[in-house]
Amino acid sequence: MSDSLIARARKILKNEGLAALFGRILLLLKQNLYLSKKFYLYEHILKERNEADYMPKMQGFTYKVISSNSQAYGITREGFEDIRKCPVLVNVRTCLNKGAIAFCFFIGKELAHIGWIAMDEGAKNTFDNYPYHVDFSNGQACTGGTVTLPKYRGNGFMVYGYFKRLEYLWIKGYKTSRNAVNRDNKVSQKVHAKFNPRILARARYLKIAGLTFWKETI
Repeated sequence: MSDSLIARARKILKNEGLAALFGRILLLLKQNLYLSKKFYLYEHILKERNEADYMPKMQGFTYKVISSNSQAYGITREGFEDIRKCPVLVNVRTCLNKGAIAFCFFIGKELAHIGWIAMDEGAKNTFDNYPYHVDFSNGQACTGGTVTLPKYRGNGFMVYGYFKRLEYLWIKGYKTSRNAVNRDNKVSQKVHAKFNPRILARARYLKIAGLTFWKETI
């Protein structure tokens, strides 16, 4: 097991307990044999929005945009938690190496929330490798890989995190952003609804003994 996996396992054990760690292990084993998921494919129009409408309930946070491993290392020297060792959904080092950008909120020095954007296919595939189309060459971007750490859930960081990501892309001149949201994830759907996205399609992902299938329907 790699050092990063061991660190993530220890973090899950510390923050969520032994049952949660066993649950993650069993889920990983199951996913390697059979997995079926259903998604909504969303498209957000990037435009100016009123920041006050999306502010989190919890104040006193520190907001960081991190676009490289050297930058991630740099903030650890300021005393902030190393996001590369946190129990998030992705391999942070790989994401940053491939050009994905992390949007982070810290309470004190502890990571509370992280989400990602990609401006090309290589970056997208590090945090979201489901094969839906993003037209990167024509002013479109992608978001995903969003995690709020358990002790900070319910404080509105996901809403504000999406606001900051969409605002960043709008300022950079992008026109739209796409992402896939699990149809069982009601919390994420409610968050996205605050930004009035268009549902492009419904999709199903199926994995059986290493073979994968993807189908989209309008």
